[in-house]
Amino acid sequence: MPPGLVLRGILKDMYYEPWSDIHRWNQYWCSNYNYYANNEYWTGSASLRFTTLKNVQKMEEEAARIGLPAGNAFDAMGNFFRAYFYYDMTMKMGDLPLTEALQGADNPTPVYDTQRTIFKQILVWLETSNAQLGALEAGNTNMKGFDFFLDGDVKQWQKAVNAFRLRVLVQLSKKEAEAAELNVRQEFANILNDPGRYPLPESNDDNVAYTYAATEKYPFNQDNFGFYALRYNTAATYINTLSALRDPRVFVVAEPAAAKIAEGFTPQDYEAYVGAPSDEGLDDMATNVQAGKYSLINKTRYFSSYEGEPCIQIGYPEMCFSIAEGINRGWATGDAQEWYNKGIAASMAFYGITDAGDLNTYLGQNTVAYKGNTPDGFAQILTQKYLALAQHSGLEGYFNWRRTGIPAFAQGGPGTGNSGVIPMRFQYPTSERDNNSSNYYLALSSQGFFGDQINSLPWIVQ
Repeated sequence: MPPGLVLRGILKDMYYEPWSDIHRWNQYWCSNYNYYANNEYWTGSASLRFTTLKNVQKMEEEAARIGLPAGNAFDAMGNFFRAYFYYDMTMKMGDLPLTEALQGADNPTPVYDTQRTIFKQILVWLETSNAQLGALEAGNTNMKGFDFFLDGDVKQWQKAVNAFRLRVLVQLSKKEAEAAELNVRQEFANILNDPGRYPLPESNDDNVAYTYAATEKYPFNQDNFGFYALRYNTAATYINTLSALRDPRVFVVAEPAAAKIAEGFTPQDYEAYVGAPSDEGLDDMATNVQAGKYSLINKTRYFSSYEGEPCIQIGYPEMCFSIAEGINRGWATGDAQEWYNKGIAASMAFYGITDAGDLNTYLGQNTVAYKGNTPDGFAQILTQKYLALAQHSGLEGYFNWRRTGIPAFAQGGPGTGNSGVIPMRFQYPTSERDNNSSNYYLALSSQGFFGDQINSLPWIVQ
């Protein structure tokens, strides 16, 4: 099998789509009709990605079989994929098998490595991938025709690898001092200080984004408008933040609440845009939607075509805010305000808001103008990062909230489920308990968990 065919399947496994349960957990949107969904958080397990990681091994084997030299594009992508999928798993669950994983029948009961060890290995894989991609010629076409994200462009992938590495480093912020061997501060500074060795995305053109076509429809489209448009609505954490900041993105993603229009507000008034609290009981939310109290999803943008909008997996706006956060924390020298403003401008541009005057007016507001490398400035960075991540990058909106508490997520009401508490992790699949029970229970104990509980804090946020 050509390694490119295996690559295509791995890339599909990497993709997180918009308008999924994940983005309700990120509190970007809500369901108000329980036949289709509710707004409760998960109560069970996440999926392990070891089958995908086996395919990564197969991809590398196939590349070697057809005679590609060591360090080829598939090897480089293999190291990135290991980092990406282990990050996905460990951020959800905690400790995982790593050093003894993927040995098949030779070791069906692998021990668990600590989350601390896993992150150390993730950073090693990313360093290796960056070096391998950097050594390849820009015209390398081994992946061309198979890579639906970046069309096999190894230099574009090198930028994406380093942007992802910044994501990983800021997620380790609570462990910067405790886990000195991870060298978080220095690794962050190294990336910013050596753009020749560590190139980074320079604009939205460098986003790793899934682009829809008429043959592969956007999740919301003209075919399902009648089923979904009135049964889903916007969430307060997202929409009310946009409205409070007088952010023109709200006009693009939402419709004015009918009750606000009846009160005399116009579609050009920010006060007309109101999201539903994600923790509100579903019956109450449905009643309030019927009464026109909440903003619906913008039907023109999201239900009028099959193409929708690109769904970013690793993006330039997020990277800008990661850089701004690191500088705010003192991890590197630089101008946090410049990166903060760049992130806002890039997110605005994604929604077609490109007028310089409008952008400057927005940035000049007291609530938006960067308040320096202070706690207030830090909160602004995380708030704008949250806004830019809407419908993008899987659970990153939630993960940043879990780490920082910014922005404040709605919880406590019956709509959250789990006795009104937002979970802190997913459980392990029951297959681990059934087939690797000794190591499974040892891992729970060593992490300080009282059973496989969704409310337990994994090491990274303890």
